[in-house]
Amino acid sequence: MINAAYLHIPFCEHICHYCDFNKVFLKGQPVDEYLLALDQEMKMTLKEFPTKELSTIFVGGGTPTSLNEKQLFHFCESINRNLPKSDHIEFTFEANPGDLTKEKLQIVKEAGVNRISLGVQTFNEDLLKKIGRVHKAEDVYKTIENAKKVGFENISIDLIFSLPTQTVNDFKESLTEAFSLDIPHFSAYSLIIEPKTVFYNLLKKGKLPTPGEDLEASMYEVLMEEMEKHGYNQYEISNFSRTGYESKHNLTYWNNEYYYGFGAGAHSYVNGWRRSNSGPLKKYMDQIHSGNLPIFENHQVTKAEQMEEEMFLGLRKTNGVSIVHFMEKFALDPLKLFEKELKDLISKQWIEVKKDHIYLTKQGRFLGNEVFQSFLGVCN
Repeated sequence: MINAAYLHIPFCEHICHYCDFNKVFLKGQPVDEYLLALDQEMKMTLKEFPTKELSTIFVGGGTPTSLNEKQLFHFCESINRNLPKSDHIEFTFEANPGDLTKEKLQIVKEAGVNRISLGVQTFNEDLLKKIGRVHKAEDVYKTIENAKKVGFENISIDLIFSLPTQTVNDFKESLTEAFSLDIPHFSAYSLIIEPKTVFYNLLKKGKLPTPGEDLEASMYEVLMEEMEKHGYNQYEISNFSRTGYESKHNLTYWNNEYYYGFGAGAHSYVNGWRRSNSGPLKKYMDQIHSGNLPIFENHQVTKAEQMEEEMFLGLRKTNGVSIVHFMEKFALDPLKLFEKELKDLISKQWIEVKKDHIYLTKQGRFLGNEVFQSFLGVCN
């Protein structure tokens, strides 16, 4: 059963220095034509792969709120017309603090959106400029105030640490500002420098002064301590929430469940196949105009790959991987299947096994990627 959908709006008014997502400058782009293609893709996909109802819809980008009011209204109408929603759906829109006007908030609220995720990254004005963000800290406070007035309770913000020249104190100050917002969810990630970004080019030229691994680890330690102190539960390596406000959508990925992906460059996992859509707008739209799904890559996931994914995705969660659920899903015992790897990771004190769960220790959270790599290629 497919319970989740992701929709991609690839337009941005500004491109951040660290971003490697599929995106284009908004000016001069065929936005209306793209939204029509997106509408058509939803129709075609649901006809080929129907589902009863979705428990989560996530609209990301790019910047979904870069759409003007009219486009935003028609886009939300298109989602509601094409996608079957459960009565208890989590319906999220990503937004930039500077783009989300009262009018746009009202449009998405009336369309059934009940969760807002804001790309804040830091409250330090100098760092915001260095990473290519154009909003100011005051935009964050104003946007959240407006969102609450319109009736949004489920609000999340993204933070990034280990930014160029950032100190532990800088990060602590950003956390203090974040807690003052009185919102139920935070995502906080260390900066990853990806190819084809401004930061990657600066790094290659030796012009990007990053804090380094030790300071990054200190910031992560501070993050976990402060979140706990302020009553936020760490339910995944980079995600913290008050009880009941965990992101259902992201849990779909970490639980290794099926989801639709609509839009240029979007990824999906449907009926045992992982797919990616064509990224360039023209190619994406041309495929749809020709009556075809805009597939760029299509991979049937083997049982071996599914079991490995179940481990390294599931271990991102604080609760880790359920042994009983794994056995129900694959008819194999993960303790036996990954006996050698688990023994090694337990001896390093990076994971623990208790009752029904295999999960990362606190020390293991700092070394997540090394832990996850241990399960790659084991079942082949």
